[in-house]
Amino acid sequence: MQQFRLGIDVGGTNTDGVLLDSNLECVAKVKVPTSHDIFTGIDGAISALLEQSGATGAQIKHAMLGTTQCTNAIVEKKGLDRVGMIRLALPSGSSVPPLCGWSDSWQALLGEHFYQAHGGYEYDGQLIADIQEQEIRDLCAKMRGQVDSIAICGVFSPVNGEQENKVAQWVREELPEVNISVSHQVGSLGILERENATILNAALQGTAKRFVQGFCNALESHRILVHPYFGQNDGTLMSQEFALKYPILTVACGPTNSIRGASHLSKLDDAIVVDVGGT
Repeated sequence: MQQFRLGIDVGGTNTDGVLLDSNLECVAKVKVPTSHDIFTGIDGAISALLEQSGATGAQIKHAMLGTTQCTNAIVEKKGLDRVGMIRLALPSGSSVPPLCGWSDSWQALLGEHFYQAHGGYEYDGQLIADIQEQEIRDLCAKMRGQVDSIAICGVFSPVNGEQENKVAQWVREELPEVNISVSHQVGSLGILERENATILNAALQGTAKRFVQGFCNALESHRILVHPYFGQNDGTLMSQEFALKYPILTVACGPTNSIRGASHLSKLDDAIVVDVGGT
């Protein structure tokens, strides 16, 4: 039985789809408008691909999705979660507050629940200050019902993530309904860059759920029983679970996917690739 690979790209304007055969040759392609619910556009693209190729859902053995939904959500400031922030930095890191340098519109959009608490390490892993359980639980009380996701960032946490993990446990006990992003799993040593990436990762949790669920539901509706994969910005793929946890890694995967696709289709060693999207 002939086997196929399904590739879907969900952009802000259009959803593109292709089917590749076992020789990685393109046997069907389609472009449909991206739907507000994500699912309808993907479902329509898959239907068109199967009709063009004469394939069935059972013949599709691999399914991958690349999307600029997270990039567009940031650019357009739409569909983002309400975010809370706990920086484990007192008393050493209070001179530069969270969201320093962010525009007034971003600060208004993300909300007021950005806090600093005791904690942090030196660059060599030595303790600066202990975290304080009651302090964290009191901050959770302020955020209860006010945020959808919480970012946790500690000074030099990539050297030692123990404090962030413990605070995440306390937050989970107090606010079981919120999503949690810990910075030592998102960024590297620079605290502001890592903190900002973690805030955005937290803000994108709802966006990720929409496109992951939309893709999975569309696959199920066509009896495509495979584990889906999602494109990240270094050109590799990640699992459904990983994409839900780290949607920030999909940001800028659009250009990466275009370059990889153009390389495969053109079979050229040297080329200029131009990708103009509707957004």
